[in-house]
This record gives sequence, C-alpha cells and structure tokens, in this order.
Amino acid sequence: MKIIISNSSTDPIYEQISSQIKSMIIKGELHVGDSLPSIRGLARDLQVSVITTKRAYEELEKEGFIETMQGKGSFVAMQNKGLLKEKKLKIIEDKLLEVVKESRLLGIDYNEIEEMLKILFEEV
Repeated sequence: MKIIISNSSTDPIYEQISSQIKSMIIKGELHVGDSLPSIRGLARDLQVSVITTKRAYEELEKEGFIETMQGKGSFVAMQNKGLLKEKKLKIIEDKLLEVVKESRLLGIDYNEIEEMLKILFEEV
C-alpha cells in the first residue's frame, strides 16, 4: 500500500492518510476483507506519529470504510454499493466545485468549461 505524505499540503497528515486509503477502497484497489498495516507499522513506514495513524484509522472506521478487530488488526469493511456510489459522486462534486470557483475567479464562463470537459472526456 503506497501512501504519500506531502509536507506542502494544507491538509493535516491524518487526513492525507485517510483520504488516500479511502480512495484506494473506492477505486477497488483495496477489497473487502483486505488487511491494513498495523497502526504502528504504518506510522513507522511513513515516519509519522502513531497518534497520527491512529486518528486516520479512527476516521476511516467512523466513516465505515474499515473495521478494527481487537488483537487482529484493521480490515476493509463491507461497503454498501449505493453508499459507495454516493461517496464517489461526492468526490467528483467537490472537485467540480473547485473548478467552478476557480473558473469564476479567472473569468471563464460555463460554456468554456463545458467545452473543456467535452475535450477531456474524448481524450481520456
């Protein structure tokens, strides 16, 4: 499992960890039942505090992405397909909101954005 911590990011380290694991689950790179590294092991690998990785795992568990079994570790939790699709749509919505805000700041109108989106969809 490859997690990259950015010191230049404004996001706290625990959020960077949890969002990358969440992304791996949503994209299907991690599957139901897959075990995650131990909190201490991940902290050691990323060279961060155990408290930081513990908080990331707690956030993931609270959101239903992972489950932790005492003495056994943390595992990818069963995902409700409808809820998973909703989470994927929310990610896209958040990114599009950033695009809309930025385009307004730059004076780019909806039609120009729509045209760019069409071109990008055709290219990818």
